[in-house]
Amino acid sequence: MTAGTLDEEKLFAARLYAVRCRPYLATALFALKVVESRHVPTMAVDRHWRCYVSPAFVDRRPVQELAGVWVHEVSHLIRDHHGRGDRHAARHELSGPGERLRMNIAADCEINDDVFGDGLVCPKDAVRPADLRLTAGQLMEDYLRQFRLGPHTNAFAWLDCGSGADGLERPWDLGADGAQVLTGQEQDAVRFRVAQAIKGHPGSVPQGWLRWAEEAFHPPQPWRELLGAAVRSAVSGPGVGEDYTYGRPSRRSAGVPEVIMPSLRRRPPKVVVIVDTSGSVSDAELGSAILEITAIVRAVGGRRDLVSVLSCDAAAHITGPLCQAEGIPLVGGGGTDLREGFAKARRSRPDVIVVLTDGQTPWPESSPCRTVVGLFPRPSQIDEDDPYYVPDTPPSWARVVTIG
Repeated sequence: MTAGTLDEEKLFAARLYAVRCRPYLATALFALKVVESRHVPTMAVDRHWRCYVSPAFVDRRPVQELAGVWVHEVSHLIRDHHGRGDRHAARHELSGPGERLRMNIAADCEINDDVFGDGLVCPKDAVRPADLRLTAGQLMEDYLRQFRLGPHTNAFAWLDCGSGADGLERPWDLGADGAQVLTGQEQDAVRFRVAQAIKGHPGSVPQGWLRWAEEAFHPPQPWRELLGAAVRSAVSGPGVGEDYTYGRPSRRSAGVPEVIMPSLRRRPPKVVVIVDTSGSVSDAELGSAILEITAIVRAVGGRRDLVSVLSCDAAAHITGPLCQAEGIPLVGGGGTDLREGFAKARRSRPDVIVVLTDGQTPWPESSPCRTVVGLFPRPSQIDEDDPYYVPDTPPSWARVVTIG
């Protein structure tokens, strides 16, 4: 091999080793198109599933460590970190390479806590949540809220996993018109095959990948977008999450110099989710409710501590702040009376109530706050003893979104 050229035999041996250690990622690993580049510090990916590889980096690292880097880089693409980075930047009006570096660090924290081990060696310079004094097992968006660039991140200033990790185009990117591009349909097909492989072997797959595969099998649908929009509209309405503060005097104080008047400030809104767990709601719909709760958390900016979940059939069973959607105990199975759920939700003084139900329940006369109802559809019911029977529908004071 000529000095300075890419050792492809070593690089591809590392990929085979990665496939042996993580067989459920085989489709994605072999879908990556390798591009030799001396402009990347290590290995990097773009949003078109090209993997740019530094020959010097391959020479320096052992096969087992290169295998871990293969898995790390393809994880950015499988989990759509470039698309999520673009959406986060647009939502929060962020720009510049500094913010994209922060996204890259957060994305690395999301995947590095379950990439290594079981045969894959963790490089000494890999970013781990513990390095930033953060808790493992969270998503990129969660980590982005918890740290800023500063002295504690200086050690990762060199980090560059490419535009596939944060969405920012690099000078070395070949672009959409370059060679070896995976189309959007081909990328979705790869992700679907990976999700199938993960779901087929749940006992040997880390929890983070199981969570990803579950969401991949239930991609965002129009009703989920509508539900998220309804929740966002509710939490941003006038009076929601507003309180008085003397920390900043009101502008009207100028008219009464001798009086200190408080100003309004916006506090994070509290959301209570009431899940109908009666016998008329199927297990599949309860599973869908878990995914809807995840969408609701995203609608309020990812603040899981602001979302409480209450399961209710004929009685309200449990309520508390949300830690992880996978750990919500949805208990019940009896009759339905969501009036009990509303009564208990009222005690926590929420700003918004979200109800996930099939609608076969009595409703309270009013709600203590803005209410969004996610309705599991049911066929029209006919009462043979009463030809004029009309089933109960959600009240007019609730915003209703049909789920599915």
